[in-house]
Amino acid sequence: MKIAAAQIKPIKGNIKQNIENHKKLIDIAITRNVDVIIFPELSITGYEPDLAEELSIHYEDPILNDFQTIADRNNISIGVGMPTRIDDQLMISCIIFQPNRKRDIYSKQHLFPTEVDIFTKGEQFYQLEVLQNIISIAICYDLSDPLHSEHAFRNNSQIYFASVLNSVQGIDNDLYKLSHIGKKYNMHVMMANFIGESGGYTCAGQTSVWNNEGKPLGQLNNTREGILILNTENNQIEKCYNERVSIDD
Repeated sequence: MKIAAAQIKPIKGNIKQNIENHKKLIDIAITRNVDVIIFPELSITGYEPDLAEELSIHYEDPILNDFQTIADRNNISIGVGMPTRIDDQLMISCIIFQPNRKRDIYSKQHLFPTEVDIFTKGEQFYQLEVLQNIISIAICYDLSDPLHSEHAFRNNSQIYFASVLNSVQGIDNDLYKLSHIGKKYNMHVMMANFIGESGGYTCAGQTSVWNNEGKPLGQLNNTREGILILNTENNQIEKCYNERVSIDD
C-alpha cells in the first residue's frame, strides 16, 4: 500500500480555494498510485478556532462532494480536516472519503486547553482499513494521551497517522512523541502538517514518516507544499513537492 501525508499552506477561512489546493496535491498522489492521502488538522479552513463556528458544516455537506467523486474515479481514500457540527456540538474532524462507500468521520478526542471552550471532544476512536492495512487516525492533541496510541496498538493498527497543526515552537516535542510511538508499538507512524501561518501560529512543516522501529524514513521541508509517500511493502519514501506554492508566495 502507498499512503501519503499531505503538507499544505492554508488560506484562512477560504473553503473553496483550499479545496482546489487539496485537489492539486491529490492529483500528484494519483499519478504516484497512492492508495490513501490524509491532510493536516482543519486543512479545509486552516486552523482558525475563532472562525470555526461560522465555517462549520455537517460532515455530509455537498460542498465536499468533489472528494467523493475523486475517490470513486481513482480508487483512492482521502482524509481532509474540517470543523463539523452535529446538533449543538462543534468538533474538529477528519472527514474520510473511500471509493464507492459512504463518507466517514473521526472527531478529535483530546482538545488543547485553548480549544475546550469552543469545541466538543469526539467520543469514538477511528480506524481506516485499506488493502488489509489498519490505519488509526489521531488529530494533533490526541497525542497528549498515551492511551490513544496504546488503543491503536491493541486494535492491531499497522499505521498511526497524526493530522496536526504544529508550530515551530512545538514541532520537536511531537516529533519525539511520534518516533517513540513507532518504536514502542511496532507501528509505522506518519504526520501531516501545515506550512505558512494559521491561527496565529508559524507552522513548522516537516511532515514526516517513521518506520515500525521509530526510525525516521523521510521528511518534507518547512517551506513548500507537497506529499510524503510511504510504500508499506518496502519502506520506500517518495517526496513530491508542489513547486508553485511555498511560504514565500
